[in-house]
Amino acid sequence: MDIREMHPADWDSVAQIYAEGIATGYATFEKSIPAYQAWDKAHLPSCRWVAVENDRILGWAALSPVSSRYVYRGVAEVSIYVGTAYTGKGVGTTLMHSLIASSENEGYWTLQSGIFPENEGSIALHRKAGFRYIGIRKKIGQLEGIWKDNLLFERRSKIVGA
Repeated sequence: MDIREMHPADWDSVAQIYAEGIATGYATFEKSIPAYQAWDKAHLPSCRWVAVENDRILGWAALSPVSSRYVYRGVAEVSIYVGTAYTGKGVGTTLMHSLIASSENEGYWTLQSGIFPENEGSIALHRKAGFRYIGIRKKIGQLEGIWKDNLLFERRSKIVGA
């Protein structure tokens, strides 16, 4: 497996993996795949990665800004998705390590994630990568008419802003 930068030409594969995450009902509040232009605008231009094996994209990771305020310029939100056929094979861990390293190279001092309590795989991945549990945001949003909680995790860099 190789990790490389995500390119616009990867969108069909990235979107398919995103759709698999949406279908689980516990990966995101999104209900449909956005157009690439909307997704691109919502994510930082750097720190976008895909895991590839035999020309097949296994998973992807990207960062989104948490605020436009200058004081939060070093804080970003993690998106990480692994194709259902590739879970449990180290894809998420490898992507997360690349995402962390590139975020620190870009000057990000804090990464955060909001995770549904049911998403045990994502919780384990974040804990393994050094994220700490901050707290729960009760009934933060609705999915299919059901109020959902969100667990907040963060990882503070030991290199940037230390």
